[in-house]
Amino acid sequence: MQQCDRCSKCLTSFLHHVPLFQSLDQEELRLLSSDANFRFLDKGEAVFRQGGQADALFILADGAVKFSRISNAGKEHILRFLYPGDAFGQFALLQEKQYYASAEAVSPAVVCRISGESILPLLEGNSRLSYRFLLAAARQLQQADEWADALNVLDVEQRLAKLLVHCQDKPGTCLSTDVVLPAAKKDLSAMLGTSPETLSRKLAQWVQAGIISMRHRTIKILDPERLVRLSRGYK
Repeated sequence: MQQCDRCSKCLTSFLHHVPLFQSLDQEELRLLSSDANFRFLDKGEAVFRQGGQADALFILADGAVKFSRISNAGKEHILRFLYPGDAFGQFALLQEKQYYASAEAVSPAVVCRISGESILPLLEGNSRLSYRFLLAAARQLQQADEWADALNVLDVEQRLAKLLVHCQDKPGTCLSTDVVLPAAKKDLSAMLGTSPETLSRKLAQWVQAGIISMRHRTIKILDPERLVRLSRGYK
């Protein structure tokens, strides 16, 4: 992991556009950025590992990161994918615990690391920021519950459609834009609870049906309304 020595002004500007910190004033942002830095990760490089002691908050600035746990049997379970603007590591940091999962880059990525020694005093003295942290935590828990329900109730087609809709529902995107799959089919199929062959076959069927077109890992949504219907169990 390479560290970037960009100026404090660059960090302050980046943090200002992160939804989690938009309630902070310029002085608070300056204090926060004084103990922050950008780090560059290669594909496959870890931000942190499951079981490591939490000491920082991370915000993904570019690329994609997978959040996964290793079971007692040694099997990897991918919990979710993270996208630019997503904050992570806050649960373990707030509880002063070890990370319950690993965060690993699935493409070249840039993360912003903010030391716990910097963020925790701000949380104690800023009720607006604390409230935003609670909202972010609530959203992540809701998404985790929804995905757990999807794995138990929905079939593979619905789960795949739901994943693509989720990718398009990130800030700054809309259903008319392209979707870049955040990881290789091996990782995506593991998250969806299916095989890479089944995933490839389903994508090929959607191409034939005119719902999507594909070029490598970039998917163009040709029929967004039908994709949404599929995610809800309608043909």
